[in-house]
Amino acid sequence: MSAPNTNVETQTRRHNVPLTGMTLAVCFAGAMLVALIGWTVFNGDTPRDASVVDGRTGAVSEAD
Repeated sequence: MSAPNTNVETQTRRHNVPLTGMTLAVCFAGAMLVALIGWTVFNGDTPRDASVVDGRTGAVSEAD
């Protein structure tokens, strides 16, 4: 069943703020996703707790 007395202009005004908030939330989430991907790409090749092995002697030294 359809709603009686539907006024599209009034409904547009009433839903303007929630729709704007949802749009801002989606934009913020997208920006955070892009930031996470960028951070991962720039820091992805840095080894954590890595040791350097000298190829000639086999000695292990801590990486700087």
